[in-house]
Amino acid sequence: MWAPDTGWEAKKNNREAFDNKVSNKITNFKSSSRFAYFSGPIPEEIGYLRSLIYLQLYDNSLNGSIPASLGNLRNLQVLSLNDNNLIEEIPLAICNLTSMVTLYLSRNNLKGNILKCLGNISSLQYVMMSNNNLSGELHPGPIPESISNLTRIESLYLDGNSLNGTIPSGMFSLPSLSYLSLGSNQFSGQLEDFKSNTLVWIQLQGNRLQGHLPKSIQNLVNLKYLDLSFNNISGSVDVSLFSDLKQLSYLSLSYNSISLTNEKEVKSSLPDMDSIPLQSGYIIDLRSNFLKGSLPIPGNSTAFFFISENNLSGEIPSSICNLKSVQLLDLARNNLMGAIPQCFGNISGLLVLDMHNNNLSGTLSMAFGIVSELRSLNLRGNELEGKIPRSLANCEALQVFDLGDNHLNDTFPMWLGTLPYLQVLSLRSNKLHGSIRTSRIENMFPQLRIIDLSYNAFSGNLPTSLFQHLKAMRTIDQSLKAPRSSYIESYYQDSITIATKGIDREIVRILYLYTALDLSNNKFSGKIPSIIGDLVALHVLSLSHNGLQGQIPSSLGNLSSIESLDLSVNQLSGKIPPQLASLTSLAFLNLSHNHLQGCIPQGPQFHTFENNSYEGNDGLRGFPISKGCGNDQVSETNYTESALDDEESDFKFLSDFWKAALMGYVSGLCIGLSIIYFMISNGKPIWLARIIVELENKIMMGRRKTQRRQRNNRRSNHL
Repeated sequence: MWAPDTGWEAKKNNREAFDNKVSNKITNFKSSSRFAYFSGPIPEEIGYLRSLIYLQLYDNSLNGSIPASLGNLRNLQVLSLNDNNLIEEIPLAICNLTSMVTLYLSRNNLKGNILKCLGNISSLQYVMMSNNNLSGELHPGPIPESISNLTRIESLYLDGNSLNGTIPSGMFSLPSLSYLSLGSNQFSGQLEDFKSNTLVWIQLQGNRLQGHLPKSIQNLVNLKYLDLSFNNISGSVDVSLFSDLKQLSYLSLSYNSISLTNEKEVKSSLPDMDSIPLQSGYIIDLRSNFLKGSLPIPGNSTAFFFISENNLSGEIPSSICNLKSVQLLDLARNNLMGAIPQCFGNISGLLVLDMHNNNLSGTLSMAFGIVSELRSLNLRGNELEGKIPRSLANCEALQVFDLGDNHLNDTFPMWLGTLPYLQVLSLRSNKLHGSIRTSRIENMFPQLRIIDLSYNAFSGNLPTSLFQHLKAMRTIDQSLKAPRSSYIESYYQDSITIATKGIDREIVRILYLYTALDLSNNKFSGKIPSIIGDLVALHVLSLSHNGLQGQIPSSLGNLSSIESLDLSVNQLSGKIPPQLASLTSLAFLNLSHNHLQGCIPQGPQFHTFENNSYEGNDGLRGFPISKGCGNDQVSETNYTESALDDEESDFKFLSDFWKAALMGYVSGLCIGLSIIYFMISNGKPIWLARIIVELENKIMMGRRKTQRRQRNNRRSNHL
């Protein structure tokens, strides 16, 4: 006789109850965000969803460790937990997911070694574990050899970890591998030969790889992206290695120790290509190597060409004008000489031209047309002469303009003020001269944040009219954010050298935030206009080594963001304005070699400055150059008010004590002691104790002198 299986019913009820529990657990596994972002740890119960095929919890706020219960999801094909805050090691149970095709764990805080058993999951095609702490400081280790068993793998991203050792040679033989990213680790040793031609993307930058570049690169006919920068690769690299790579769109060998040869005399160092995600062309980056000889010219479709910080010499060949698609040309820090080709002004798509620190000479004869899109022009540190070409006024997109450290002989180019986006103007260390005259145009230099005219021969009064136009320096915008990065800015950052805090510093990337005005080492005369105090966004102000006279305007106390203030080597007189003591951001002050006098203000920053900030001003007194300054100056700052009050009260008490003692001497001991008692009850007994000790010492010394005198008298009488 058949009987119902009550055990099965019980299991069914328990299973339904459990499923509800899991469902509720996962339902509550949310935040209140309108997009229902998950937060908190991943619940262990998720491992009971055994039929699950896709688990995608990327870009949430998950924390804690990856639960080992995920190993129960035997049917799981896609596990995506990237862009969270997961910690601890990857659980060994992950290797139970034998059907897994995709494993995404990038951009977490996972640590420990890469699991060897991952090499046993033959179905894996996409593995991404970038930007974690894998094989970290406590347990450094290499990539396990077993990864070379993944014959189906197409993408392997392990960059941004702490992996070390040599790269397993088998990884370069994987028959399906297209994307290999191992950059920003600590791999060392010789780079092995590439034996598979399926590779499309190779990213090995930021390691310790050494030796020669393998010739097998020429067999990677499908290669589009090759980045071997920031390694220790050395020796000669024949450019013919790349002549058959018809798909190559990005090549970076920068920051190594290589030199270039061209045994087959290929006409261009790389073939003509247009597969890069730009309008046209490709990127070649050969910065900071041992390249010598003349400047090599790449293919006509080159978009970005970096070859700075090498030992190139000779003139710039006219064939560079064939680069009609070039957007960025970086030839800086070489030994190039001769004139600058005029054709640079005719390249309509050119956005960045950087040739600073070479030996280029002659005049600036470039004629920029009205269609110029130039954003950055840096010719600093050459031997250029003549005048600044007025055709630059056609470069309406110009943001950074640096002609510093040349031999230009011209007056101030006020006409540059019509450029609506100009932020940086450096003309330092030239032969510019004359007064800076006013302009009738109302909206001049609206975005200018850095202006450096130092080490020239400008004369006359400081340009008050110019200061009135500098709108970007007159407002502190707390909401100011970095401009949206363009494709160019991901590879290149503008830089400028600014004298700040007594030394030259190179400012990179933060030009949109930094604000500086440097008119030092000129022949300016007259007074410092008070309108400079309206430039409240200034970080650096230098007017040193001029012939300025009169007093320091108190309006400089409005420069709340100022970090470096240099007014040294002028003929300034009068007192230091006490308003300067309120400048809490001031880290460097130089008022030396003027005719200042009076008391040095006291404040939170002024207490940090040493004697050299004030030397050469014989009329100054007070800390730090002398002990005291009397009561003729009261600081207008709240700094250490209680300490100052204590010192003043102590001084007053000491003075009053002696007055009381004098009254006791004149009017009688009782009255004097009564007054002293009254003062003590409202004063400071500690000071009284000190004074009493001093009185006792004086009394004892007086007695000793009297006794010595009496003994001497006795001896004289005896004789």
